[in-house]
Amino acid sequence: MKTNIFFCGYSYHTNGYHSQHKSGYPAYLFRLQTEGLSEVVVKGRKVEIKKGDLLIIEPGDHYELLVKEGQNCGDYHLGCEGSWIDTWWRSSDIDNISKIEIDDKLLTLWRQIMMEKRRPSSIQNEELTGYLLRALCLYLKRAANETIPSFIYPYSVSRMMRYIEEHATTAFKLEDVARHAGLSVSRSVHLFKCHVGKTIIEYAHEIRLSVAIERMKYTTMTLEQIAEDCGFGSYPYFHRVFHKKYGVAPGVYRRLDME
Repeated sequence: MKTNIFFCGYSYHTNGYHSQHKSGYPAYLFRLQTEGLSEVVVKGRKVEIKKGDLLIIEPGDHYELLVKEGQNCGDYHLGCEGSWIDTWWRSSDIDNISKIEIDDKLLTLWRQIMMEKRRPSSIQNEELTGYLLRALCLYLKRAANETIPSFIYPYSVSRMMRYIEEHATTAFKLEDVARHAGLSVSRSVHLFKCHVGKTIIEYAHEIRLSVAIERMKYTTMTLEQIAEDCGFGSYPYFHRVFHKKYGVAPGVYRRLDME
């Protein structure tokens, strides 16, 4: 399903700005506020937009953007259309304005689309740009859903899970996870166990073991190297965790898998 990206960029306003489309915006507009404040009018409703607010405008929507004199305002924006976007939007259950967490992965996707659109039209890869846009949309959907009460986990628990998934192969501490969620260690430990059904360390071990098995199968790394590289710190600890989970030593598992 084809998609067209009309523009993709970043803007920073310091001296005021006003844009309006009273007769209806001509395409889908994605706008993520990353700094400062602005005001938007969407479908006749005036809303103050702050850092972390994601705005999605549908084709034909009445839309106005106002940045007041003296205000700073930074945002990423993207205009597009296409049958895939139509289908995605109808099934996304995202509000026109959602609060999301801004992280480097999300902004990297946005910047990658920006760089592709800056290439001369003769060498632009529309297929690649289309897939990057789809990845951005799916990422935005997950980010928006994780901030609403109906999501399977509370927002603070989702934040902890994302932090563990990103840092599982490093030697993080419980204090690091709790700080990322804005909670005390005791509160974060209790919430995580209550909603996920396992401890923070158990969740990290699942991810570490999954990565370790991949490297045992597809690399020639030694078990000691894998233990260190996957966040276990030492082979004896890796051996103990692995044996408890799978009932055999890592070396035995590796040999059986190769037979």
